[in-house]
Amino acid sequence: MNDSAAMTLLLVDDEPSILSALRRLFRPSGYQILTAESGAAGLALLESNAVDLVISDMRMPEMDGATFLRQVRTRWPGIMRILLTGYADISSTIAAINQGEIYRYIAKPWDDEEMLGVVRDALERLRLEAENRRLSALTAAQNEELKALNAGLEQKVAERTAELSQALAFVEQSHGELKKSFLATVQMVSSLIELRSGPLGKQLAGHGRRVADLARNLAKRLGMSEADTQNVMLAGLLHDMGKIGLPDNLLGKPYNLLDAEQRPLLQKHPQIGHNILIGIERFRDSAHLIKHHHECFDGTGYPDRLSGIAIPQGSRILAVANDYDSLQLGTLVQRPLKATEALSYIVENRGKRYDPTVVDAFVQLISESRHKGFIELPLRSMHLKPGMQLSRDLNHRDGYLLLAAGSTLNAEIIGQLVRMEEVEQQHLTVYIRQEEK
Repeated sequence: MNDSAAMTLLLVDDEPSILSALRRLFRPSGYQILTAESGAAGLALLESNAVDLVISDMRMPEMDGATFLRQVRTRWPGIMRILLTGYADISSTIAAINQGEIYRYIAKPWDDEEMLGVVRDALERLRLEAENRRLSALTAAQNEELKALNAGLEQKVAERTAELSQALAFVEQSHGELKKSFLATVQMVSSLIELRSGPLGKQLAGHGRRVADLARNLAKRLGMSEADTQNVMLAGLLHDMGKIGLPDNLLGKPYNLLDAEQRPLLQKHPQIGHNILIGIERFRDSAHLIKHHHECFDGTGYPDRLSGIAIPQGSRILAVANDYDSLQLGTLVQRPLKATEALSYIVENRGKRYDPTVVDAFVQLISESRHKGFIELPLRSMHLKPGMQLSRDLNHRDGYLLLAAGSTLNAEIIGQLVRMEEVEQQHLTVYIRQEEK
């Protein structure tokens, strides 16, 4: 798997024009290309050909993309899977993510550079997984060899131990790359949820990331273990998963403006999110936290009216982080609050809606974050330089995340931002971190 010429792609779409466009896009990269105009034809090709990566359209007659990719995962789990989908296919896309365990989804119409980049990243991940298996097998073999060495071969033992350490270091590096890929997928799903949020979709951009970051920092401050902190962060990213299936009229109003019939419907979303995620082992603990993140400390919340420490600690943390951001967005009360007003609201409801211990830790956290030790410079893309670091998330005017706060710019990224301004004729303001002197 060291060069693109050795890699085989299977493209599946019922529209010949789409297949032709994809074939033209990938041919200069040297990939071997196979095409099929239906899921059944794609499965037949996989029976007789070694394929590294499949790109399938979502909407196809007889067998849709989610069903096709689920069968590919079951019969050929080593093949990377990418889904082409439209905005209208959001529910089916979630099903494909859960059931087909796709690597990425790409929205139509696609961007050529993004498509090529996603395929390169997917094949690189495939290579890392193969290398991971090889090194794991090498490690196991070397362990057995070490057991067979006798005391008179001390020098030989030292040499083998050094080789083993190097192999283990590479395995850890591979695991780190896989973890990054997993988190990127979760963040993609979080952004997808926010785009579903009707008229509020644009202003909600980045809500999941902000809640996850706040909740993770709170969990650390309260002494939670690394594993529990990770579960809280994942729950923060996916806490609104249950809103996927709710009507648009419920997602376009602040909570306190919903009528007596609408509120019970919206209150179902923590349970729905729990039900979606509970079947996935990696998300089981986070699903439990999501179910209870709207419980109130005094027992007046939902869905189970839990109170006090009967509410999971991670859910009590999420309640504070989520409401703090929601108050500033205007999705909880009638108007968006300033940060200081939102903090006052949290403090005023200490012991009522929120756990007093969590509120006290949150107040300290916010107080410390206001003394950043750096200033922000708002710059146009043409004035950016490699090495600069973003102090805020950079969102597209349509609401989705372009670059996260903390990202470091390079020449390629800057070039893409400049081209975006030219093509879309919109001015981007990028906030850059500059350390105080």
